[in-house]
Amino acid sequence: MPVPILAARDVRKSYGRGPTRFDALKGVSLDIVEGESIAIVGKSGSGKSTLMHLLALLDQPSSGVVELNGRDAAGLRGSNLNTTRNQTFGFVFQQFFLTPGASVLDNVTLPLKIAGVRGAERRRRGMAALAQLELADKAKNKATDLSGGQKQRVVIARALVNDPSVIFADEPTGNLDTATGAVVEDILFDLNRSTGITLIIVTHDEELAARCDRRVYIRDGLVVDEATSAHHDAHRGHGAHAGAAEQPADGDGEVAA
Repeated sequence: MPVPILAARDVRKSYGRGPTRFDALKGVSLDIVEGESIAIVGKSGSGKSTLMHLLALLDQPSSGVVELNGRDAAGLRGSNLNTTRNQTFGFVFQQFFLTPGASVLDNVTLPLKIAGVRGAERRRRGMAALAQLELADKAKNKATDLSGGQKQRVVIARALVNDPSVIFADEPTGNLDTATGAVVEDILFDLNRSTGITLIIVTHDEELAARCDRRVYIRDGLVVDEATSAHHDAHRGHGAHAGAAEQPADGDGEVAA
């Protein structure tokens, strides 16, 4: 079994103290193998977004360990943490988080600017990412000029521009109509399967989750079930995960956010 690209080891996360304390995660352990697509599934308040933030090194656990390529990520601090996050992860969120008055190209190249990449190289890599998403002709447009589907494709281009190992997608089609959402899904899964980028999708959408190699169900801060897709073993050879089940767990009893 290869070293997971990301792993959670008995991770717990609490907010507040005393009577106001809320335990968002209550001891989650999870291995994510390089190149797989995985859905973290749960209702609002289940802990799925908290887990994503911890895996993406956007937050730290109250206890337990998050590992990146087999190493405890707690050792990353300050500029080292920022550089690692910038170079390793790309993010696709339900809210586009685009700068409305900036050009599409400037929005896409923002991670490169943060990384200190020079202007000409930023433009070259930004245009290559836009071309990959068939948006090169929109490079000079303002973000406000785009449709919802085009904005999400810009977000994907921005996620790709630093050549990340992992893409986190948090409800990536939540603000899109069904047809446009299907196009965005196809783009993400094509990238995963053609380039080997690890794809981690956080969602409550069972149809979207079913397209992933593996589904992890979270309820009340705990992993309650896992399932693998038929193509997971056939095409990736990762093997079945212990405790995997054919059907998702019942989603009743969620804590409201």
